[in-house]
Amino acid sequence: MASVPASSPSPSPARGAALIAGGCGIAAALIVLGVLRSLPVAAAFLATGLVVGGALIVARRLFPPAARAAAEPDWSVARALAAGSGDALAVTDRAGRLVCANDRYEALFGGFPTPPALPIGDADASLLGAAGRAAWRDGMARVARLVSRGTPLSVEVTRAGDAEDMLVWRFGGAQGLDLASDVEGLIAGAIGDRLASAGIMTALIDSDGRVCAANRVLRARAMGHEEGAITGRDFARFLITDSHGQVRFEREGLGGTTLRVLQIPFLEGDGVPMLIALLDEEENETPAIGASITAHVRSLVSLMPFGMALVGDDGRFLQMNDAFVRAAQVDPASPPLYPGDLVVREDKAVVADAIRRFAGGATHSTDLAVRLKDHPDEPVAMSIAGARGLGEASVLLSLKDNSEESRLKREVAQATKMQAVGQLAGGVAHDFNNILTAIIGHCDLMLMRHSPGDSDYDDIQQIRANSNRAASLTRQLLAFSRQQTLRPQVLQLPDVISEVSNLLKRLLGETVALTVKHGRNLGPVRADPGQLEQVVVNLAVNARDAILASDPRGGGKLSINTFAVAADEVRRMGSDIMPIADYIALEVADTGGGIPPDILPKIFEPFFTTKEVGKGTGLGLSTVYGIVKQSGGYIFADSKLGQGTTFTIYLPVHSAPAPSPTKVVTPIRRDDKPPDLWGSGTILLVEDEDMVRAVAERALSRQGYTVLTAEHGEAALELLARCEKPDLLISDVVMPLMDGPTMVRHVRSRYPDLPILFMSGYAEEQLRKSIDLDNVAFLAKPFSVQELAEATQRVLAAK
Repeated sequence: MASVPASSPSPSPARGAALIAGGCGIAAALIVLGVLRSLPVAAAFLATGLVVGGALIVARRLFPPAARAAAEPDWSVARALAAGSGDALAVTDRAGRLVCANDRYEALFGGFPTPPALPIGDADASLLGAAGRAAWRDGMARVARLVSRGTPLSVEVTRAGDAEDMLVWRFGGAQGLDLASDVEGLIAGAIGDRLASAGIMTALIDSDGRVCAANRVLRARAMGHEEGAITGRDFARFLITDSHGQVRFEREGLGGTTLRVLQIPFLEGDGVPMLIALLDEEENETPAIGASITAHVRSLVSLMPFGMALVGDDGRFLQMNDAFVRAAQVDPASPPLYPGDLVVREDKAVVADAIRRFAGGATHSTDLAVRLKDHPDEPVAMSIAGARGLGEASVLLSLKDNSEESRLKREVAQATKMQAVGQLAGGVAHDFNNILTAIIGHCDLMLMRHSPGDSDYDDIQQIRANSNRAASLTRQLLAFSRQQTLRPQVLQLPDVISEVSNLLKRLLGETVALTVKHGRNLGPVRADPGQLEQVVVNLAVNARDAILASDPRGGGKLSINTFAVAADEVRRMGSDIMPIADYIALEVADTGGGIPPDILPKIFEPFFTTKEVGKGTGLGLSTVYGIVKQSGGYIFADSKLGQGTTFTIYLPVHSAPAPSPTKVVTPIRRDDKPPDLWGSGTILLVEDEDMVRAVAERALSRQGYTVLTAEHGEAALELLARCEKPDLLISDVVMPLMDGPTMVRHVRSRYPDLPILFMSGYAEEQLRKSIDLDNVAFLAKPFSVQELAEATQRVLAAK
């Protein structure tokens, strides 16, 4: 295993000090001898230097120095392990430098290039670079397939080291992704030897007719010995044809045994390799195995690693290999008679017609997208080809086992749908916040002109209360779309459950029993405790409703459990979603009626509810989903009809990293109100929504400020060009033409110390990524007139 070369050994510090002391003694003796002309005094200086040097050597040997605190890493164990691995291994440090790599890595890439700068295409290099960044972030990343110098590879990148400051790159074969490479390895390996022992000669031929691989019996018959270098040779040159069209080996001549040539097109498309099988045509009709040539073919089909089946002239199955049985999900106890028995009723006629056409002599092959009878929701690819020289068989069927691919497609489609719905929900919440800001602001302005007891006072208060209720719904939408404002803290899950347990007992009532159990060795998590309480309450309320719906008399149970999940357990789970790490799990299980399978994939979508009209908004579970995702966690639902439902939430164990400097974006809190809200000065207000701008202008003017308004960023810059410097700039973040942060950068270039107050319907955490400005304050919409005045007064007071 190659590594960074170690530096050459340095001389002992004690020996160096002794040499210096001795040298100094000799130099002093020479100087004294030259100046004083006294040999005894010079000898005394020389003896002193020698004594000091000897004393340093003795002291160093008697009292050896302590081991270095920070020794260089010992790569010997890593080299020994990597040398025994069949994969190509490399290690890079935080700076992206190649630290070490094994011999397999050098052979695969022709040297020691540093990932991702490998001999691969630009697209594969981008994938590899993205995997490296993901591994630094998540601890592990994978690339399913890339091609280097004609070799298909799969890549696994893992963060490693005591300080997690290194990446381990593991390059292995792309299993299941290059069928031709798999078949080539089978022919050249033990499977080819088994075929050879049965008298079956097999070879893989590329699109140019040259041999990619051949088993030992074919090499022996074609070249005279089993070790013949047949790879890369033209396969046709090994065969001759007589006047009757019979095929023999060219080396055996026309007196040799005639051959039956079987061409198996296991791949579709141009330029793909072809599998060739050669069988002896015995004159006494006594084949090597079995009672006929069909036995040879069936042996060959049974050994194929992909799903194949043989169909006779009457349209019935003759044989199905194990891979075909798995792909078609056939019950071995009652196998189907006809291929049409595998598919749904709508596809039977199409399959039967294709079987008849190819059994009647049709050439080439066709691919059909069919639906299996037992799994009608997942189309599968069935290839049908006419069989020539396969004994009783006349049609060859191939079926691909794409259950794993279908599952991944469903998960990707669900994730894409949830992302799109989340973006829509966030946009709707933003627009509603603008509308609610205007409604609440106008209510506040009207309340200033009315006093309790007036005929309109109660109506205005009712409008304001309903507006605040609508604002809570928008906060739930923002929670689902992961755009709400969180205040994360490092906490323990049992503490959160304890805080909310009394509330849960009141919510569940006397008819539902609550049990809480906490595991041992629970690490800390980083989340917003208030939002986690909302997650537990929402799940508990849904569980209570499910229990009472299944049995109105009650008597059900709700259990809440917390336990630690180690990285090894996550690896054994085989999840494609959760990165391998340590988690703390929160499990909420009920004994209700369960969730139907057709509804289970939709439960986290906003506004989806199975409750009666007026009894549910459909935002409970979507809010839970958003809070968990925004906290860096994962949530899964498992339910069976009549057996209840279990929600399991995985939150990563928090490990405190070194603090890093962050931009200062000061949130405006709605408590700690200043005593006096009146002020003076000039305020530039930039807001693209007319109704919000009008309310904010009136509210600030009533507090004594001079207010200048602009409908977008460009208008604000034009206004600043012809007026004096304002005392405060209040701006929306998302605006057409020019957004708030871009406008503020132009303003700060002219007035670096101008205070800035941003307001937006999106969450602070969401906007912090786009606001790369220091010393700005943030006010979330919707806000009241008083909250706007408080925020303005607080920012001006901080100048």
